Amino acid sequence: MFKYEVSVYFDINPSDYLLESYDVDASLKDKLKCLVFIPIISRTYCDSKSFAWEQEFKAFVEQASHDHFGLKIKLPNGNVASRVLPVRIHDLDPDDLKLCESVLGGVLRGVEFIYKEPGVNRSLSPKDHEEKNLNNTNYRNQINKVALAIKEIISGLKTEPGKEIIQRQESLEEVKREEGRKVLEKPYKQPKRKVILGGIFIAVLLVIAAIFAYPKIFKKGTLEELRSSGEKISIVVMPFQNLTNDTTWNVWQDGIQENLISYISNSEELQTIQAESVNTLIQSKNLANYASLTPSFASEISKKLDANVFIYGNIQQAGDIIRVNAKLIDSQTEEIIKSFQIEGPSKEEIIFHICDSLSRMVRRFLIISNLKKDNNEFRDVTLTSSPEAYKYYILGKNAYYKRDIDAAIYWLNQSLKIDSNFTWAMRFILSSYKEKGDFNTAKEWCRKWYEKRDRLPDTEKLWVYYQYSYLFQDPKESVKYVKQLVEIDNQNPYVYFSLGLSYQRWQKYDNAIIEYKKALNIFDKWGSKPTWILPYSNLGYSYFKTGHYKEAIKLLKEAELDFPDNWDLVFWQAILSLTVGDTATAKRYIEKYISIAKKNFQWPEAAIDGDLAAIYSQAGILDKAEEYYRKALSLDPENRNRMNSLGYFLIDKDVNINEGLELAEKVLKLNPDAMNASHNKGWALYKQGKYQEALVFLQKGWDLRMKNVYYDHTTFLHLEAAKKAVAGMK
Repeated sequence: MFKYEVSVYFDINPSDYLLESYDVDASLKDKLKCLVFIPIISRTYCDSKSFAWEQEFKAFVEQASHDHFGLKIKLPNGNVASRVLPVRIHDLDPDDLKLCESVLGGVLRGVEFIYKEPGVNRSLSPKDHEEKNLNNTNYRNQINKVALAIKEIISGLKTEPGKEIIQRQESLEEVKREEGRKVLEKPYKQPKRKVILGGIFIAVLLVIAAIFAYPKIFKKGTLEELRSSGEKISIVVMPFQNLTNDTTWNVWQDGIQENLISYISNSEELQTIQAESVNTLIQSKNLANYASLTPSFASEISKKLDANVFIYGNIQQAGDIIRVNAKLIDSQTEEIIKSFQIEGPSKEEIIFHICDSLSRMVRRFLIISNLKKDNNEFRDVTLTSSPEAYKYYILGKNAYYKRDIDAAIYWLNQSLKIDSNFTWAMRFILSSYKEKGDFNTAKEWCRKWYEKRDRLPDTEKLWVYYQYSYLFQDPKESVKYVKQLVEIDNQNPYVYFSLGLSYQRWQKYDNAIIEYKKALNIFDKWGSKPTWILPYSNLGYSYFKTGHYKEAIKLLKEAELDFPDNWDLVFWQAILSLTVGDTATAKRYIEKYISIAKKNFQWPEAAIDGDLAAIYSQAGILDKAEEYYRKALSLDPENRNRMNSLGYFLIDKDVNINEGLELAEKVLKLNPDAMNASHNKGWALYKQGKYQEALVFLQKGWDLRMKNVYYDHTTFLHLEAAKKAVAGMK
């Protein structure tokens, strides 16, 4: 099968085992350091107390799972095969089959040498006739299948098809000196062929090796090139596939992914793509579940994210053992750079220990130079020590991204009841309350998160600074922190969106346009769409504020393909159509908006009229805006929000400042600490030239806003105008 020589090691005599006086580990080390391992599986072989089972079969699986090839490799035809190639010579009992598969971590596959007749179940021999064999197998054909399978596996380990395997530089002499024992130095030759027949098969263990010590199959790869160039290694961590047939482990598909990202992100030498970017791209491909996530598909995602390598893994269960496998794979070539495996008792409590160990193994391999001491570093960035709290967190986070805010709040609260120090859950619960408009509760959670900032990893620390600046400070601070997040992960569209939003809140619309476009460009490169409308509608708003109406109209028309009948999208399409004078199109959008509001949200007429007023106001059609503001208030005359909306419009647009002031004072009589009414009164007084009195109410409105809501740049500018006017009076 091979043009080059290969070495073969095998035991031919059942009594030819290693003696008890020998150092078993050292004696077997070189024999097991091979490319393909062929256990001859019989009923007697499947014995957890036997020498071959413990010292050869299990030992090879353990060793191969942790070497740079991994236990499973990709074949030239694209399929995947194990480096364990079982030859089965008996039909196994269910218990034996289960025992064997527990070591392999999957279904027992291989080549069968079984002869069956009614009442007969034995090993196949060269003399058996396939016509009588119920399995219809021929001895020589099965031998040929084994040989072809070996060739296919070794071909799959080579970098280039047809390239000869080259012996690794560390010679066998070096191995001899290290182990202090004699090893075979020449390839096994065929002239003195030993024919192995029927019954002797039971005692045989074949190991096919390419020159005992591993060949240098891989040429200088991605990692070496990056290390020599000084560039950061960019990594994508895929969700881990649950292969246990137990859905309770589903939550850890994302859980192990996030823990790996958290740990690896703590390295200056590495650049880790955040989970939001990876999972958004996966979801955009409409996969039924993570089981459909093949290595080739993962490679495609990794390349779209401009990552050099990706981590692809799974969770397996064998009896009472849970095993997590991971492979570090080159994004361009799909070659396996390194395989990792860790296992423990099949209990959720063990999962963090597994995550810790796996993360350290991956990070140590990736960072060759200047390796930092681990100490308790990972424990500081572990998301929680409670598996139950983590499950609720995953459920809440997923609900948040699906915009099911009530469900998100419920699950995240359950998580934080179990572990009140779970900081990553704090991030999502405050965002959920912010989306719901409950800013006081959002601020409470933000304060709790912010208090723990000094012991957070760099990425999470920047996120808490960003959220804190959003709720308690000004957009200038937000911009500073999000820019640092971009440096950590420049392939995360959500980071660019956050930067665009910060510029927009600062009313730096030209800057906002640049960042929103970067976010959308990443989605375009991925061949996917944003998970929600805001990247489109916010960019459209920024175009609108800078007078780029045609660009805004074109953008929102494209957004219709991804978000048909979205009320926010239709809202801005109506404004833009009115602004450019396309009244016919505007009418269609307004009618569509009303239909969506009634059908999808069951909004009352007053609420719809209030939105129509805002549409006409933004478009500069003030008479229609006033008409709808007054109509909305007439339908709900005691509603303070309706009073404030009409009042601010009358004041800000200089339509009727006195009436606007009266409406503000009416609300303040009902509630002296009304935030918007205080601001409206101050703004009316400012326009009337009563600057000192205006400053008092504008300052009060500002203080109430910063206490109960968050920064608003227009409100800030009004306050600054009053301060400047008062200063000019002195």
